[in-house]
Amino acid sequence: MDRLRVAIMTGLPEALCARITELEPRVELLRDERLAPPARSIGEWARPRWPERSAADQAAFEAMAGEADALFGIPDSPATLARVLETSDSVRWVHTMAAGGGGQVKAAGLDAATLERVTFTTSAGVHGAPLAEWAVLGVLAGAKDVPRLERQRRERSWDDGWAMRHVEDMTVLVVGLGGIGQQVAAKLGALGATIWGTTRSGEPVPHVDRLVPADDLAAAAAQVDAIVLTLPGTALTERLVGDAVLADVRPGTILVNVGRGTVVDEDALLRALEDGRIGYAALDVTAVEPLPTESPLWSHERVLLSPHTAALHEDEPARIAELFAENAGRLLDGEPMRNVVDTVEFY
Repeated sequence: MDRLRVAIMTGLPEALCARITELEPRVELLRDERLAPPARSIGEWARPRWPERSAADQAAFEAMAGEADALFGIPDSPATLARVLETSDSVRWVHTMAAGGGGQVKAAGLDAATLERVTFTTSAGVHGAPLAEWAVLGVLAGAKDVPRLERQRRERSWDDGWAMRHVEDMTVLVVGLGGIGQQVAAKLGALGATIWGTTRSGEPVPHVDRLVPADDLAAAAAQVDAIVLTLPGTALTERLVGDAVLADVRPGTILVNVGRGTVVDEDALLRALEDGRIGYAALDVTAVEPLPTESPLWSHERVLLSPHTAALHEDEPARIAELFAENAGRLLDGEPMRNVVDTVEFY
């Protein structure tokens, strides 16, 4: 294979389309800006609002995808992806924009033969630094009791003060030591925190002072000052952090989630917030997104919410385009690709 036809399924700007072909000249792009307009902002990139397509336009969009060897992005939805792959014999690679794009692949409900034929990759690694910064924000906000400061500001109350916690005196448990978890460990370690991290392999990880077997999560959670979750959403991680893990945490423990919302049992989290076991929760993700308006998390004073936007930064599209170009070269040269989705656990 000396050429790779790539259908652009997302709002990739013209300059970044050019960047892909500059980095990997063997790529031939198939695109229709009328059917998938280039994003005008980082917010539009993250949550594209496609124009209403007629039945004919939708058929043309899916036909363009079906003619390609590779797809840059999920075409509209997992359901559309399933239709395209069901009717196309040529698509052999799909790249998802999300670091956790395996969930979108799982949602497509593809059969075993398709999962075997098509390689799926994600944008893991692109979002590590901004998510790690957001995790630091969450730990610092909890340590400095930002809710109390905000309440005093609203009440114009200037009291005698209280002893804030120092990150350098804290032990932080990072649950998930992939690319994001390693960056969290590095940044919080640089602030002087002692870093523990869960592991299945037992292999040493930079900036992690103590490795904790994954099966000992609850015991470790009871001994730390803050817990940062960076796990993907899989069957094994669903509601992993629930009553059992939160039962014996120290009063005032800080919980930060920059992984997937399904990892946390939100009812258990609310109970832990109410009785003070969790002193502060910083959540970039929730189990259901958008978070339902009736959720108590919206109004809880000691909860910081971000609408799954902590990973966004202006360079994200360019970094994803460059990652895609690198993987295109690897595919054409018969080399192992980066960020291949495990189609058993879908991460």
